[in-house]
Amino acid sequence: MKAQREPNGKWKIQYRYTDYQGNAIKSTKRGFDTKREAEAWLREFLLTKQGDFNMRFEDFVKLYYEDMDKRLRENTIRTKKYIIDLKILPYFGKMRVNKIKPTDIRKWQNTLLAQNYSLTYIKTIQNQLTCLCNYAVRFYDLKANPCLKAGSIGSKNAQEMKFWVKQEFMQFIDSIMDKRQAWMGFMVLYWTGCRIGELLALTVGDIDLDKRTISISKSFQRIDSREVITPPKTPKGNRIINIPEFLAIDLQDYIGSIYGIEKEDRLFPFTKYFFEHEMQRGVKLSGVKKIRLHDLRHSHCALLIDMGFTPIAIAERLGHERIETTLGTYAHLFPNKQAQMAERLDAEYKVDL
Repeated sequence: MKAQREPNGKWKIQYRYTDYQGNAIKSTKRGFDTKREAEAWLREFLLTKQGDFNMRFEDFVKLYYEDMDKRLRENTIRTKKYIIDLKILPYFGKMRVNKIKPTDIRKWQNTLLAQNYSLTYIKTIQNQLTCLCNYAVRFYDLKANPCLKAGSIGSKNAQEMKFWVKQEFMQFIDSIMDKRQAWMGFMVLYWTGCRIGELLALTVGDIDLDKRTISISKSFQRIDSREVITPPKTPKGNRIINIPEFLAIDLQDYIGSIYGIEKEDRLFPFTKYFFEHEMQRGVKLSGVKKIRLHDLRHSHCALLIDMGFTPIAIAERLGHERIETTLGTYAHLFPNKQAQMAERLDAEYKVDL
């Protein structure tokens, strides 16, 4: 490993290293102005690639991005980078990873609390730092996650969940009947509980009118003016949703009204913004309370709970990976059956007396 001057006057350095997976790598780095600059770069680079946690936090984050870019959905990694780059790196970037203490975490937390962010947003930021440190513990042998000792801040459910009861939805849907595409899209969202990205990705071929089912196998989003189709959010997101007869009839009429539509064509060739705009319009016209697009999914779940369906059945319909997700998100909506259970047990006991 040594630095060499090139014919153009710049310096290059050739080196070998073993990465954190045990692979032997040989490479060259060019374009340094001085020999000292080349050697300084190599020292920092080797600390990073060999997983020595004397590396700077910002260098560790680069390794994390390099790995996760290949594993996470594009929109997910973009969101992570936005939060980490703006809210975490400015504070911890120059620190050495193995020198970050719980007291440093708490000082950083206090800077967030002083910004008057919502408690849910603060929780989201905190979760990203915790995730980074967990990654360091798991793959780079960091002894402990300092976030655990520092404690958490924010709240996962700081704000009351908003949703529409059926009467509110019917009031809303009647107000937008003048735009058939919007009307049909909202009908599917409310009566199936699918995600907006799943709705936007639906094609004619995903609809089986004879069996009255909708196959969910992909999600649509627009990223940097590009239309991107990805798998659903989780493996369980690949699912078949049975739909009521009235919705199948409405879909049949809707599909029949679209001239020249093919099996592979999207049923709703719009973006999320179209439905957000239509929701705002419908809320204004109908006078119902304002909710988010995603809250239509909550509205569907609330309807199913009110109808008496079990958490397991609801989790399967919504495509939740684990039933704990359903219970954790909607636990407050499930009726308390303890008293009823006690009465039934009492009656069962007295049967044989």
